[in-house]
Amino acid sequence: MAKTLKEAAITTASARSKLAAGEYARRLDADAAIWYRKGKRGGVWFARWRNHGEGANYLQAPVGSANDVNDKPADGLLTFAQAEAQGRQIVARARQEAKAAAAGPVLTVRLAVETYIADRDARDSRRKGRAVHSDASQRLRRYVLGQDKRGKQEAVPASALASIGLYALKESDLLEWRKGLPAELKSTTEQRLINDLKAALNGAYAVHRERLEPTLPAIIKHGLKAEKMDTDEAAPLARDNQILSAPQVGAILAAARVVDADLNWDGDLFRFVVLLAATGARFSQIARMKVGDVQRAQSRLMVPSSRKGRGGKIASVPVPVGKDVMDALLPATTGRGNEETLLERWRSKQIPGGGWERAGRGPWQVAAELQRPWHDIRARAKLPSLIPYALRHSSIIRGIRANLPIRLVAALHDTSVPMIERHYGRWIADGLEDLAAAAVVPLVPQEGSNVTVLKTA
Repeated sequence: MAKTLKEAAITTASARSKLAAGEYARRLDADAAIWYRKGKRGGVWFARWRNHGEGANYLQAPVGSANDVNDKPADGLLTFAQAEAQGRQIVARARQEAKAAAAGPVLTVRLAVETYIADRDARDSRRKGRAVHSDASQRLRRYVLGQDKRGKQEAVPASALASIGLYALKESDLLEWRKGLPAELKSTTEQRLINDLKAALNGAYAVHRERLEPTLPAIIKHGLKAEKMDTDEAAPLARDNQILSAPQVGAILAAARVVDADLNWDGDLFRFVVLLAATGARFSQIARMKVGDVQRAQSRLMVPSSRKGRGGKIASVPVPVGKDVMDALLPATTGRGNEETLLERWRSKQIPGGGWERAGRGPWQVAAELQRPWHDIRARAKLPSLIPYALRHSSIIRGIRANLPIRLVAALHDTSVPMIERHYGRWIADGLEDLAAAAVVPLVPQEGSNVTVLKTA
């Protein structure tokens, strides 16, 4: 096309009015041009470009009707500048599609998400020792891929985003998807969903970056970035009613002991709640502790690091505890090997006639196992709105109020200093108030006092 194309004066309405009926072109690049076809009832624009794949030598696509009256934008009519811009977009998109198809099956958002789900399901199944669906799988299928009718749950159609090829993905596609999420979706659930989708798309780019545009990571970053709060006030992660005093923690543990006995849990429930309170660790961390993690001689527990983040963490965090906690754990450690799971619970199975019987012991698996007995615990402790995570909040606040270095508080709770400062900043200020007060000195001289003003240099 570069050697044989004959260009014509079609850039202005005045120039086009002097042309006879026929087709005229202006080059877009070496292999593409914007064409003007003049007929009896007016002119139209179309794009034509060289086809480097199989089939015809050239491909073409309509652009729109020409404004042959003047060179100003008009509804439904395109000036040369508008037609040229749209023609470039059409050619660029066609080339992207051809490039993507030539490299194999077109990579779509659906394919990226399905690959990510398979990886997450495999990881969670490996950790739990049985086949499970990850929480990411449930979120992404419901809000991206769609899912069939299941029991009482209605079928959910796939989002428009799922069918878009990664080569053609735009920031506006991601923003439109976010706008379509249900208004009643909790902000924390929405952010987890967005993080899952971001990880799926970035993972696809990392594997197939030679087939995708280098601008894709920036599109993903800006299309799925966290939204800023609409208020100037920072919202703390921990509400006041979730911060427990030492007597309240004691009431929770006393209630856990009673509920444990009422439910015939043989101390399994009580010991789990004791560790939640003593370490401030997450459910998943405590569930993975081994008998050998209880180091009685050093009066400390080795709490496994969480699986959050990208790795590079130490294997476990040493957390000092008191003799009372060590004594509470004695039934779980006596006569057991160091590699055995520290905390277990009874498993039950249904028997003919509708009853239940114990079917052996096994590790705690999911936080939902704590949900039902927790209702009884907080009712007995007269703290009806309390959540289990309050024990973690309270442990962090205790460290802050004890004036421990924030870096140490973060390390003991397997989190970061910025996270502590962001969500517990108010309590940091309260905890340091006494230290700040000690630094206060009188500055304003009393009237009539013998104050000599020193000369300045």
